[in-house]
Amino acid sequence: MPNDYFQFKQFLVEQDKCAMKVCTDSCVFGAYINVAGAQRVLDIGAGTGLLSLMVAQRSEALVDAVEIHPDAQAQATENFAASPWAERLRLHPMPLQQYAPRQPYEVILSNPPFFLASLKSDSAAKNSARHTGDLHFGDILLFAQRHLTSTGNLYLLLPPAEAAHFQKAAQAYGLYLSETVEVFTYINGKCIRHIQTYGFAPEDSPVTKQLYIREADKVTYTPEFVELLQPYYLHL
Repeated sequence: MPNDYFQFKQFLVEQDKCAMKVCTDSCVFGAYINVAGAQRVLDIGAGTGLLSLMVAQRSEALVDAVEIHPDAQAQATENFAASPWAERLRLHPMPLQQYAPRQPYEVILSNPPFFLASLKSDSAAKNSARHTGDLHFGDILLFAQRHLTSTGNLYLLLPPAEAAHFQKAAQAYGLYLSETVEVFTYINGKCIRHIQTYGFAPEDSPVTKQLYIREADKVTYTPEFVELLQPYYLHL
């Protein structure tokens, strides 16, 4: 069983109240997002608050986080308050559809519920966190269309099939894929996630990169992974 907490170099993530725990692909996502120069960042579906904390560590941005589920709201609030960046982290306990910010964001990010059609588990909380029931792709896209700055970026972490679906849906909202990072479990292994970057400028040839978490031996972290996560992981 996962631990009730996950200790990073500069902050602690308590996770006993949340259905979805800290996982490697989420950490890769949080470390990859470009927040250089951003003044306002929004995390859609905060969960434990992991992604908000990761971007707060390496920016001076005000980070807002929206979360609908009471247990996750309480967990993220506790984790924000205990962090070194408490004054820059704000949890909004409401559905995204009801959130109306006064100012736009340079960066919007989300590790959303992503299974469009798959078997559900016996846990209602885990189903809600994993499946597109409370938060649909169209909700994220409509919000980004309205509240992302003209030069801002929307970042998504999705499995490959759902990422392709999101890319097609995004064009109807005037948002275009500029980059995909294909995240693999290990060299010659399976691609488990896509990190997608969207903006308002159409891209004829979106950039595609590969990131491998471990070497072909399935044990050793790759240099790229170590460089990305070294600011966060205790033993890197």
